[in-house]
Amino acid sequence: MNARLALLHTVAPGVTESEVFRLALHHAVGELGALGGTIHLRGPMSALRLVSAAGLPPALTRSWEILDQEGPLAPARALHRGSGVWVPLPDRHDMSSDEHGTSWPGTGFAAFPVFGRKRSIGALTVVAGERGEPTPEHWDFLRAVVAWTEDRMAQAPPPSGPAHGEPSGERLRQALKEVEVGSWDWNIRTGDLIWDEAALALYGTRPADFTGRIENWMRIVHPDDLAPTLAAAQRAILDQSVFEAEYRVRRLDGTYGWTRARGRATYDEQGEPHRMIGVGWESNESRTARDALGRALRHMSDGFLAVDDEWRITFANLEAERLLGFSEEELFGRLLWALPAARQVPGLKERCLAAAAEEKPAGFDVHLPDSGQRFHLRLVPGPDGRTLYFQDVTDKRRLAEEHQAAERAATERAARIAELTAELAKATTSQDVVDAVARRVLPPSAATGLMVQVVEGDRLHHVGAVGYPDDVLDLVDSRPRTPDDPAWGTVETGTPLFLSSREELTARCPAAADLAERSGGHSWAFLPLTASGHTFGVCVLSFDRPRLLTDEERALLTTISALVAQSLERARLYDAERTRSRELQRSLLPQALPDLPACTAAARYLPAGQGADVGGDWYDIIPLSGGQVALVVGDVMGHGLPEAATMGRLRTAVHTLADLELPPDEILGHLNDIVAGMGEGSYATCLYALYDSTTRVCSLARAGHPPPALVLPDGTVHFPVPDADPPLGAANPPFETVELEVPEGSLLVLYTDGLVESAKREIDEGMTDLARLLSAAHADGTAMDLERLCDILTAGLLPSDQAADDAAFLVARLHALPAERMASWSLPQDPRAAGQARRHVRDQLTAWDLDDLTPTTELLVSELVGNVVRHARGPVRLRLLHSTDLICEVYDGSQTMPRIRRATETDEGGRGLQLITALSHRWGARYTPTGKCIWTEQPLPDPNTPAPAQPAEPELLFVNPADFDGDWEALL
Repeated sequence: MNARLALLHTVAPGVTESEVFRLALHHAVGELGALGGTIHLRGPMSALRLVSAAGLPPALTRSWEILDQEGPLAPARALHRGSGVWVPLPDRHDMSSDEHGTSWPGTGFAAFPVFGRKRSIGALTVVAGERGEPTPEHWDFLRAVVAWTEDRMAQAPPPSGPAHGEPSGERLRQALKEVEVGSWDWNIRTGDLIWDEAALALYGTRPADFTGRIENWMRIVHPDDLAPTLAAAQRAILDQSVFEAEYRVRRLDGTYGWTRARGRATYDEQGEPHRMIGVGWESNESRTARDALGRALRHMSDGFLAVDDEWRITFANLEAERLLGFSEEELFGRLLWALPAARQVPGLKERCLAAAAEEKPAGFDVHLPDSGQRFHLRLVPGPDGRTLYFQDVTDKRRLAEEHQAAERAATERAARIAELTAELAKATTSQDVVDAVARRVLPPSAATGLMVQVVEGDRLHHVGAVGYPDDVLDLVDSRPRTPDDPAWGTVETGTPLFLSSREELTARCPAAADLAERSGGHSWAFLPLTASGHTFGVCVLSFDRPRLLTDEERALLTTISALVAQSLERARLYDAERTRSRELQRSLLPQALPDLPACTAAARYLPAGQGADVGGDWYDIIPLSGGQVALVVGDVMGHGLPEAATMGRLRTAVHTLADLELPPDEILGHLNDIVAGMGEGSYATCLYALYDSTTRVCSLARAGHPPPALVLPDGTVHFPVPDADPPLGAANPPFETVELEVPEGSLLVLYTDGLVESAKREIDEGMTDLARLLSAAHADGTAMDLERLCDILTAGLLPSDQAADDAAFLVARLHALPAERMASWSLPQDPRAAGQARRHVRDQLTAWDLDDLTPTTELLVSELVGNVVRHARGPVRLRLLHSTDLICEVYDGSQTMPRIRRATETDEGGRGLQLITALSHRWGARYTPTGKCIWTEQPLPDPNTPAPAQPAEPELLFVNPADFDGDWEALL
């Protein structure tokens, strides 16, 4: 049911009413399983006119041609009730009779009213078979079919007769003189109709058959024209205007002819319509016009055929006779498909039938296999059949195909050049240019090899190659200038060289025969690379078969070589500049990370992808005193040599500030001043971490930088997040510092935003991925190898075609100095402190098996403690650290830093720091929250090296240690 309705709704608006009625009845009868069906339309007075029937023989429908709309039959009942009705028929051996005495088969009639402009205008009736009365679903279907019929009737085209102007005025009078005019008089109230003899002849009615009723006129009007003609009459009556209509009437021979009618209604005293009087005349074209048209069609240059509904030929002009091989007399009445010429055309019948089924003009080309001719066939449906036009389009199609082929070739050339230009525009390096040419030139030109070489001095050097064996590339790389070399000849002349065979190559350069054999080439195109009027290289295309390139192909390759030359010249400049930039950038980064007891570390710097300049990312590890280490990572915003230079300045500044042993927040404050002094628009981010292996405390401060990742020994990953301060250059110190107590073996990961952020990934998502990779690496044990861990992070977080930003990260495993390798004592602030310090040193070094360092360490401790007692204030504390060096630290409560100076011969002091410098490997001082710390470092003795003899110290043999006050300067 739904399928039928969907099929009906595919019918486009604008079909004729007869087609609408036919389709509606066909689907209604099919869906209800009925025997047949009818459609009646309301006429003047009380008449219903049969306008369409389906499945019923004329013997049954003849008595239903005109029905009384007030009568008892099913169409009238549906019209009167305004809804569907069921009228059963009594069973009389499966044949029933209606009140007219007509015997009807089936079980009854189901009728449904048809509406137009909110009034009933007719009825659709089906003759039910054995199924009997329709089900509710069937009534719904009839309602939907009728609604579709009403909609398509409203959109049906009006009757259209032969084209001519309105017959008004003088033209109308002239027409009435030339044709026979019949007059008619219709009584609107009673339905009586009067025709004169001319009207009887015009409307094809014998006097004996004329009843004098309006039904006579309704019977002879074409079903498609009845409804609009009645509507025109109704409008004229209501509007008291002239009735004018053109419609077809049935002649005595059963054919239809066009007529025109014109009339006006009369009204009584109350204004009610009484009568309509008018005239009618034939409006078909004259015989003279038809004859003239026939002569024109007969002699037209294109073939012309007319066929009836059964595809039998009714007319053929001279050109059609020639094409079909028969005269018009022989063709007349013959079936088109039976002709030998028609049978020779593949698919002609099928295509014509398919086009005719659409009931609209159609055109297509046909090909005659024997002659090779091509014809364009135009099929136009008409009321009495179809017409076919044949036009020889052989030359026209050939020229069009040649033109299209030329246009396609030009379009393909333009497309290839446009694609190559787009690829070369994106190419930044020389290898990018070679890859673009390999993708966009080799396949379309059927070339198998590509080689690009440039002149460097007196040799040709490789830039890139595709499709050549490595041994061949090794042979031709860096080849010197030779007079018969085709590559050098192309460079010297600046003109392309095309060799179509090995013989042609050997004749030009005999030494190249073996090389051609080994490379597998059979023909070549040597294209000069010329830019800015200077030929700097050659591009060689090779083919695996002998090939003589056409002029068009040579012109295209020459154009392409110019594009390649421009791009390659730009790429070579970029390669040189990029190489210098990368070398500068890498030279500013640490060449190697220090090996420190406080941490083991690995790092990576990954430059941005193709097309991006160098960046300002950096990392650093700075060893400090007292088992401390500084871990730094930073990023200068922007890309280019100025940013790389700024990175170098900041890294140097960080080293200098770190050597001053300043806390992280103060270091960032000084860096902020430096960046702000570089000018507006200079910004950088930085993360500074200070780790103390003696206390396992890590102090963090960051300026606009992502937080570090801390991996605890149990595999937990978290990001210590102090409030992010603005970037350097835009911040207002002080910076916030966060202190963390870090367990032994924890992993600290510092990174720039390029590692975790990109155009396709937000920074939060990237940090989540980083935590996932670190946790997985800890779980499977790969985190123990820091270099392997760096590779895992690089592969997991950075795409193979690194994007627009560079990235740097530092992975450090933090170690604590064991408690048994640390010793600390508080000392009094009096002269006895030096002696106590020496005793502590002797005892502790003996416990650590470092007796060889005792004398030197005693001297250092005595000097440091003596200076504190003499020049500073308490509290005083001594600490020894046994690390890779022996570290001696003396703490006091003064913030006055010692300064080394040159003492003269008459100075009583000033030589203590010189003595410390001479005895220690390294020394220094740093501020503490309560004062300062002066420290020294001494290398541990090599266990494989014999201890040197102790120098004699006769001065000390006469000194009582118990009475010595620690003033070594006075003693010396």
